[in-house]
Amino acid sequence: MTAQTLSEELLARYRDITAATAHEAMGRKGALDSAIKPIRRGMRVLGPAFTCLCPPGDNLTLHAALKLAKPGDVLICAAAGFTEQGLFGDVMASCAKGKGLAGLVVDGGVRDAADIDRIGFPVFSRAISIKGAVKETLGPINQPIVVGGELVSPGDLIIGDDDGVVAIPAALIEETAAACIEREAKETRFREALLQGNTTWEMLGLNALMEKKGNPFRL
Repeated sequence: MTAQTLSEELLARYRDITAATAHEAMGRKGALDSAIKPIRRGMRVLGPAFTCLCPPGDNLTLHAALKLAKPGDVLICAAAGFTEQGLFGDVMASCAKGKGLAGLVVDGGVRDAADIDRIGFPVFSRAISIKGAVKETLGPINQPIVVGGELVSPGDLIIGDDDGVVAIPAALIEETAAACIEREAKETRFREALLQGNTTWEMLGLNALMEKKGNPFRL
């Protein structure tokens, strides 16, 4: 599934879904390493994955992916967790913004963070590093990769926010949307009850949990 085959209607169902909600709705799956975060708070990314794999310190493949990705795609770059090079900066962000890409998630370093923020292109990375990258080796493009400890395939749906990044397998996007919406509705009712004076101990049935565990503690 790509930006062209993922319907606007289905994508719209995820507009207000957080990464944490999607992770929980999938049975606590799909979360990339917690170190991968937006370079500035408030950034959000949503769209189908366009994947690439860069050797440590080499961004040639990322340039190729930037050329090949389509509007609405999220660039997903595996870089072996290597953080001592800025594989992506303000020049590439300008190109990505101009092409209408939805964002970048990289298991490595980026640089020019303040300029990228001003450009308005969402970038999620493991680190920020001022060191430049070389352009020597072309790696796999738009193939399944492991990034942030998770297998990500082309067309998987990527959601990123201040909490982190989650990847939803393409085959599960529709059913996960329904599970997310149901979970959001349940949590809304839960929060409303808490604001009326109920406690999480009551609402979560933790007396019953203590009894099940054989623990005499009750509230």
